[in-house]
Amino acid sequence: MKRIMALALAALVLMGCFGGVFAAGEGTEATILFTHDLHSHFLPAVDEDGGEYGGYARLMTKIREQREIDPDAILVDGGDFAMGSLFQTAYPTAALELRMMGAMGYDVTTFGNHEYDYLSDGLCSMLYAAMESGERVPAIVEANFLPPDDAEEIWQAYEDYGVAPYILMERGGVVYAILGISGYDCRDCAPSSGMVLEEPAVAAQRTVDEAVAAAKEAYGREPVVVCLSHSGTEDGMGEDYELAQAVTGIDLIVSAHTHSTHQQPIVVGDTWIVSAGNYGKYLGVVKLNVTGDDVEFTGYELIPIDETVADDPEIAGLVEQYKAEVESGYLADYGMTFDQVLLENPYKFDNSGDTKRTAHESTLGNVFSDAYKWAVEQATGEKVDLALTASGVIRETIPVGAVRVSDIFNAASLGVGTEGELIAIYVTGSDLMNVFEVDASVYPLMHDAQLFCAGAEYRFNTNRMIFNRVDHAMLRRNDGSLEEIDPDKLYRVVTGTYAGQMLGNVEATSMGLLTITPREADGTVIDPADLLSYVVRDENGVPVKEWYAIASYLDQMGDEMDPHYAEPDGRKVIYSSWNPVKLLRNANKFTWIAIGAIVLVVLMVVGIVKLVKGIIRKIRKKR
Repeated sequence: MKRIMALALAALVLMGCFGGVFAAGEGTEATILFTHDLHSHFLPAVDEDGGEYGGYARLMTKIREQREIDPDAILVDGGDFAMGSLFQTAYPTAALELRMMGAMGYDVTTFGNHEYDYLSDGLCSMLYAAMESGERVPAIVEANFLPPDDAEEIWQAYEDYGVAPYILMERGGVVYAILGISGYDCRDCAPSSGMVLEEPAVAAQRTVDEAVAAAKEAYGREPVVVCLSHSGTEDGMGEDYELAQAVTGIDLIVSAHTHSTHQQPIVVGDTWIVSAGNYGKYLGVVKLNVTGDDVEFTGYELIPIDETVADDPEIAGLVEQYKAEVESGYLADYGMTFDQVLLENPYKFDNSGDTKRTAHESTLGNVFSDAYKWAVEQATGEKVDLALTASGVIRETIPVGAVRVSDIFNAASLGVGTEGELIAIYVTGSDLMNVFEVDASVYPLMHDAQLFCAGAEYRFNTNRMIFNRVDHAMLRRNDGSLEEIDPDKLYRVVTGTYAGQMLGNVEATSMGLLTITPREADGTVIDPADLLSYVVRDENGVPVKEWYAIASYLDQMGDEMDPHYAEPDGRKVIYSSWNPVKLLRNANKFTWIAIGAIVLVVLMVVGIVKLVKGIIRKIRKKR
């Protein structure tokens, strides 16, 4: 009994000495693994320095390593899991993206704007294809970008799949509430989706409150609240920053859409905002300690996925299986193969980010627009006056070295209703000038709107009045001759379906100051909602795809890239000058209105000064 009493006393002393240490370990350690903006990038891609990034087999290797450290880690994704490589061509019929995510062990994902690129019919068929595969697929959460009430077919697909505003799950003794939110820019980037956006903060607060109440009822405690937000941040601010400020109760926001990479989390109150870049460049890791209803963040890391990471054999085999399906089910119709080499390229082109950072003529953009012009003239036998593309639709660059079919598809993968197709419309000469003004004046407000064209040359002064920065524009014909633009004449313009949507938003973006009205050859106005009816078809009625136009254009060059693309050719010139002659050359109404306003203000100031002087003189005389 004395020995037992002595041991008990010793135990009490030890507990007193080390009670603080034991208390610190009372919580449950938890791990959240995350990605976003994967864009069907099953295979690694080459960066501008010759290295590689991404690839699902390599990503899986790092996921397995993290799960060896914490077998209870959850894996989530912030949306835009589709649209960006040849694998997307099976999106409506085989749902390769969701099936791959299921094989990799993803627990939950949400929709990004590109999940709607195949329109609501494509989204429905993709969900059913995923279900009919019989394979494990991730849960999908979406709380505020939803079908209208009368869209019965898609609501039925959501119900059958189990798409919900949030889900609850318990893993390793930790309860999670995971919700999906879409932002305003997500909505604006999917104008043909047919979905209706509820204000993000309002929907998020309601969903968080409902999820927390449901977790308390089901599990008797508050959950860790994770928001998969397709809204984004830029330069530490943005829609997700505002969401964190406006909504209480969110512990973690996985911030997608803007392709941001945060090496350190953005902390807003008790909320962490994290981003891991696009295309599977990183695996994000968040560490938590959960004690009762308290959540403490204890660690954050972005693990690079590059050429130093070995392939996971199981996922690598699945990628090859899917690759063979794409070759037989899609590329065979074009007489091409996945890894077919089109030519050798000795020139370093812009990367997709460079096309947005500064206003400039881009040899990459020149290749795209030249290819569109060439392909449509080949397919229809009709002259194209102007072909253009936008920085926002150029997804990757043309690599140095061997250029493969898959590289070109990756670079030009965006479309509406299907993978990108070319449309041909007519615009007046005055609207054609507005196209160039979009590049000069709208681009600083919306970087995705930088334009690259074939068939014209133009120049703009960044110091001129907004919406009147272009001081020179002419058509450049195939033989190199220049032609004046007649403001009343109709000109044939070719662009991709996605860029066509962007041009349709110019009036709203410019607050009604610029208009670009699509027309038929006889001048009849086209409803922007009907642009898909103007897809270019060849003599056999086959739509001309953007990627195929570029691939065919490169293929006909021979063994090596045309040296014409080694340097810019002067089709777009940007300069800054305060020279009065250059500021007023070809001034339009915006400049004259601004000058008139300035003169009026000056006259008012002069009048006020004179009035004040007169009053002062009167006061002095009285004195």
